[in-house]
Amino acid sequence: MISLSNRLNAMEESATLAMARLSRTLRAEGKDIISLSLGEPDFHTPQFIKDEAIRAIEQNYTTYTPVAGYDELREKIAHKLLRDNGLTYSKDQIVVSTGAKQAIANAVLSLVNPGDEVIIPAPYWVSYIEIVKLAGGIPVIIEASVEQDYKITGQQFEEAISSKTKMFIFSSPCNPTGSVYTKEELFSLAQVLEKHPNIAALSDEIYEHINFAGGHHSLAEFPSIFEQVITVNGASKAWAMTGWRLGYLASSKTIADACNKIQGQFTSGTNSITQRAAMVAMDANPQILQDMVNQFEKRRDLVLGYLQKIPGIKVNKPTGAFYLFPDVSAYFGTSYQNYTIANGNDLCMYLLQEANIALVDGNGFGAPKCIRISYATSEEQLSIAMERLTEALSKLGQ
Repeated sequence: MISLSNRLNAMEESATLAMARLSRTLRAEGKDIISLSLGEPDFHTPQFIKDEAIRAIEQNYTTYTPVAGYDELREKIAHKLLRDNGLTYSKDQIVVSTGAKQAIANAVLSLVNPGDEVIIPAPYWVSYIEIVKLAGGIPVIIEASVEQDYKITGQQFEEAISSKTKMFIFSSPCNPTGSVYTKEELFSLAQVLEKHPNIAALSDEIYEHINFAGGHHSLAEFPSIFEQVITVNGASKAWAMTGWRLGYLASSKTIADACNKIQGQFTSGTNSITQRAAMVAMDANPQILQDMVNQFEKRRDLVLGYLQKIPGIKVNKPTGAFYLFPDVSAYFGTSYQNYTIANGNDLCMYLLQEANIALVDGNGFGAPKCIRISYATSEEQLSIAMERLTEALSKLGQ
């Protein structure tokens, strides 16, 4: 019998994808499941982007692309980074990938050796840990609670650093919490990095434009650590292009060249039609996204209003992305009929079966007391889901 590799056996399945798969199975069986599990905008890709993709097909952009992406696209990304973030990069410092996830994997595989430590604040996006483990790195987790808005301090960061620290990975706006680091909070992290020039920092900014706080700040905007920072972004969230699969990173040329080399052996260049479509997205004024952002903010307030009325739930008020991440540990140890709730997974399975709502256990995000709620669906569906949630939770302990 052929055995699987140790690296595969050590890898956990994505918690979000696992719940999405289970939801689809139950829907196929005829159950009225409201899925609040996936991080996917429920908006359609803007028409002007789709039109550009059609033109690209008609103009026969159907051959292999350069590994790092079309020069024209990388130039437009460089212009976007300057326009929106005040960051100055040349096209040679940008690598376009098949989604931001691949950009993160490229960076980690380019920098992390077996035994290197990678500091990751928790709650974190589910794939950070597994990508680090795949590279042979050792994740070092810093916990941030709901009371501190799920954001770490510079002091916490400093205390986690050791002689083996090679990298720091975080997101702002954050998946799964929706928390956004202010410029002052980022500066406290930058001050620590400045004292440790051998540590690379990967700043995942894929939710940049879904921001209710009045402005996004990038870690790389602090000149003293600019060369240490790898900025990751993409088209999936803001431009509702999840299925198109386009992400990118911007970094020092040394790191960009390394990522180009890694990608050249894994996938080569990103889809040609997607790249042509992404060019007009990069050129577009982010202000045209404001209606979508406003709708997400209304949905946040709707769901937050329900959660704040449920006994035992602790929740912050996130200022970005499209998630709420309540602490539901008050329900651990409760029961209803044949259900006993020992942890977040039990609670999610109870809510799936009893209330027909698909949510994601916080354990995969490094926060076992929590669950993640994606509000990337209509207000009508969210209201129904929250009514079901409220009723189902009220039964526990009876």
